[in-house]
Amino acid sequence: MSDESHHEKELGGKLLASVSRSFYLTLKALPRELREPISLAYLLARTADTMADTAEVDAGTRLDCLGRFALIVQYTGRDEVAEQALATLLAERFCPLQTDPAEAALMQRCREAIAWLHTMTGAQLTAIREVLAPIIEGQQLDIRRFPGGGALHSLQTTTELEEYTYLVAGCVGEFWTKLCFAELPEAFAPGVSLEQASAWGIAFGRGLQLVNILRDLGKDARLGRCYLPAEDWEPLGITLEQVQDGPAVLKPVWAAWLQRAESRLREGLLYVQNLQHGKLRYATALPLLLGVKTIAHLRAASDEELLRGVKISRMDVARVLFEAGLHNSPEGLAKVFTKLG
Repeated sequence: MSDESHHEKELGGKLLASVSRSFYLTLKALPRELREPISLAYLLARTADTMADTAEVDAGTRLDCLGRFALIVQYTGRDEVAEQALATLLAERFCPLQTDPAEAALMQRCREAIAWLHTMTGAQLTAIREVLAPIIEGQQLDIRRFPGGGALHSLQTTTELEEYTYLVAGCVGEFWTKLCFAELPEAFAPGVSLEQASAWGIAFGRGLQLVNILRDLGKDARLGRCYLPAEDWEPLGITLEQVQDGPAVLKPVWAAWLQRAESRLREGLLYVQNLQHGKLRYATALPLLLGVKTIAHLRAASDEELLRGVKISRMDVARVLFEAGLHNSPEGLAKVFTKLG
């Protein structure tokens, strides 16, 4: 008999695979105790992310829908009227604008994902709600900071960037850790506290988000977003107009943040090395190793490649899967981390 719930079978297969891309490999490799709550949290977060990223919809409507979604997710009962109102908005305003059929399907099945949430109980339900709150807050903050309209806007301070990377990714490391301690009490090595593991997990998530930001420098600039803080590049005499003309002008600042991303991923390596559960260690190592491989590609990329966007190939993904499986021990994964970087 399958250990999957009805909702996991319906939503956790093709739909999850189509919107999670390489992270789907991690989700399917997770131990049974963690797979369902993490898969559901991912689907709900991606639903919110698609609302936030549909730039053709005006900012006010996107903020309104995210606010409605946040209230529905946190509500302890079922508000059928609110759920249907949101579903109608998504069907009418968002679905027709999706260029990716998977994103449109995600919008269309929002109510099913909410129904899945209401089958969760105890620590799993609490953890999912706790992680979705900062994620949605981060997406709302992003819309307010980058209103679009063709003009380029930039974060101003390192504090703003650190806040953003926590809200949309660092909190995921915290969520992951809480679930591990709740569902697999012996997941971590003896002596590793929840506080220590959470600190590593937060740094791990932040590092992965920094890799995304640095990888998408050119794409984000075209969309009117510069996440590298102005306080880093204005003292170099760089202006916002120069950044808009060619974001490669930020290369010195970009390189410094790339070093910081690698440092955060090294904390992620400590996280992975201190996992005793072999299947969980393998699943958690995959995004870490893909992240460090992306950093290696970013270091080797030309300015033109950086502006187009850098992605690792399917061959790279296959190599990471092979290496992680072959060397799934604390010492072995450390060697793979160094080798891929």
